Order: sequence, then C-alpha cells, then structure tokens
Amino acid sequence: MSIDARAIRKDFPLLSPDRAGGPVVYLDSAASSQRPRAVLDAMDDYYTTTHANVHRGVYAIAEEATRRYEAARVAVGRFVGAPKPATEIVFTKNVTEAINLVAYTWARRELRRGDVVLVSEIEHHANLVPWLMLAEERGIELRYVPLGTDYHLDLSDLDRLVDGARLVAVSAASNVLGTVVDLEPIVAAARRAGALVLADGAQLVPHRPVDLGSIGVDFFGFTGHKMLGPTGIGVLWAREELLDAMPPFLGGGEMIRDVRVDGFTTNDLPWKFEAGTPPIAEAIGLGAAVEYLDAIGLERVHEHEAALATYALDRLRDAYGDEITIFGPEPDPQRRSGVISFSFAGVHPHDVAQVLDTRGICVRAGHHCAKPLMRCLGVGATTRASLYLYNDEEDVDALVDGLAEVRDLFA
Repeated sequence: MSIDARAIRKDFPLLSPDRAGGPVVYLDSAASSQRPRAVLDAMDDYYTTTHANVHRGVYAIAEEATRRYEAARVAVGRFVGAPKPATEIVFTKNVTEAINLVAYTWARRELRRGDVVLVSEIEHHANLVPWLMLAEERGIELRYVPLGTDYHLDLSDLDRLVDGARLVAVSAASNVLGTVVDLEPIVAAARRAGALVLADGAQLVPHRPVDLGSIGVDFFGFTGHKMLGPTGIGVLWAREELLDAMPPFLGGGEMIRDVRVDGFTTNDLPWKFEAGTPPIAEAIGLGAAVEYLDAIGLERVHEHEAALATYALDRLRDAYGDEITIFGPEPDPQRRSGVISFSFAGVHPHDVAQVLDTRGICVRAGHHCAKPLMRCLGVGATTRASLYLYNDEEDVDALVDGLAEVRDLFA
C-alpha cells in the first residue's frame, strides 16, 4: 500500500499550506526531519501534566515521568530490534555523542599505539573526527575503505584492510551520496579478523527497518531529529556485555550507585552512561516518533522513498542532462536512499540553495560534514535534496522547475 504524502503532511504543522510566511517544499530531511503533531503533543503533555525529574522522586508525577521516560527507551529499542531494549539502549544527545561515548570509553580502554581502526571514505565527521583524535592521542592507525567508481564502497581489498584491526567504524548509509552500505560482508570480514563493528545508523534508521538482533554489529548509533523526533536526543545501542565492561563516559549524578571520598561505584545499565538529568521530554518525543513511524510502517516508507528517488533522478537527468552532475549510485531500492547530491550548471551550491529558497524550496548546500568525501569527489560542496515520507512527486517537480530559474539567473 502506497503512502499518501499529501495526507501525511497534514500531521506536520510546519508543512501546512497555511503556514505563516507561506508553504515550504522541505527537501532537507537528511539534516533534520520535521516533527508531526503527535511528537509535539507528547512533549507538551509531559511538560504540562507530568514534569518532574526521573528516577528520584517518589511522588506521583515523578513516578509517571520515570515511567514515560523508560517506556520511551523500550519503544525505541524495540523499534530497532535491540535484543535487550531496557538495558542496551543508552540515551545521548545525538549520534555524534553516541560515537564519542564509544571512543572515550571502550576505545580508550582497549586501544594502544599501533592498533588499527578501519573507517571508510564516505564517513560523516561524527564517525571520523573521534578516531582522528584518538590517533593523535594514542598513535592508533586509521585505514580507509575506499569509495568505488559506482559510489559504493570498494570492498575488493577488505580482508587486507581489516587484517589486524580492532574496530571497524562505518556509516550504514551516506548522508551525501545516498549509498546504503552492505554491512553483511563488512561484519563477516571483521569477525574473521577479530574486530568489533560500529555502525552509524543516523541515515538508515529513519528510512527502513533495522533489526539489531540480526545485522551483527557491536555498536550502533542513531539520532532522533532525523526520524521525526526532537533535537537533543540520540541513541547508542551496544551489546550488554560490552556496556558492562566499558567505564562510564561522564561523571556526576544518576550514573552512580555509591560515592565515597575515596571512590565510587557505577549504576546499573543503562543509567551508568546517563549522568545528570537526562533529556526527558526529548526521549518521550522520540518514543512518540517511533510510534508514528510504526503506525505507517517502515517498509512502506522505504518503498515510497525508493520510488520517489527514482522519479527524482530520472526527472533531473531528463531536464538538465550534462548541466547536472549527480554524486551517488544508480536507483536501487536496496542500495540507495532518497539523498540526492549534485552540482548544477557551474553555479555554486550556496547560490543554488538561495535561489530555490525564494521559491520556498529548502535544500542543503555545503560539505555536509564530510570534507574527506568532498575531496574524493573533487568538489568543495554540493547541493543536496533529501526525500522523506512527507515528500511526493509535486515536491520533486518544484525542485526541477526551481533549477530552471537558477540556470536562467546565472546563464
């Protein structure tokens, strides 16, 4: 059953045709998605009826706040197939913090000079800079899986690259190219080499079903604001035995069981990694977001985006031919997302985005926090349109028509 994007847009206040300032064609969900009324209402209801700190008060609204917060954790864990959602889901403020948590706890305890971390050339800075910092601090070696000419990772030399590695850290889907990474051979190669695997799922979880119980990774991070949830909330999933062995990330309240003048003992999982007052309303909002996505069905979301991405790629190439260069793989429902990055008619991406903005079309322009990948592509920046469940062919047509104005202005 197909998705009626026009009907879905009615659930999103910012996408209303009656919006103050005029309607928008929102094509920047890879940066941050919009929020449905159900998410906004869940957060507002917490603030207006149940606001209290969690895990501490014994009065009624404090206990209700705790119940909602922990219920959101379980809902989010079940959404991604976490085997033990109540203990293996750690709330962070975003996926960047989730990856840094692994780098500052597991990696700083386990890795020594000369140890190898294998990443790829398509990584977002969130899954690259923490390892560069560790290389500078500890002298670890970074190796890179190269980008192939087809805009997929070139795995032909994977066994050599992973030989001796302690960790493989790779994006599950590119925020620039729309490439969906085949994790299966990467996980298999890592296992043969005795390495753990961390996957950055920020661009995957919002768009297609994920089952952490079966994909075989050891660490997995994603973020709420790209999957209809609020900003300020992200998730780290890791196998329970790894979390048990990892030292705490931040020190303070909530993450302790006992404190003495000569030391402390940590709290149980997952609170061991959630120091201080957590993002309570944001977690509740993320719980509402996964309920919303569950009600629609991620398989339907995936099918909708795959069809729309194919339509968009065909329309852009038919309309502009050699004037447009699209950086990303060919349409493939399994191996491509709805992210479309391009260079257009020799016009700087910032100029493209500004002209489109005059028509209410929101796209991204820049390096997309992936400067090494930009260098691989031979460009300083791209324009990026990213599709989601509330987009439809009319939005793509608006983009295509808007680019004609860009061409005319800069011809």
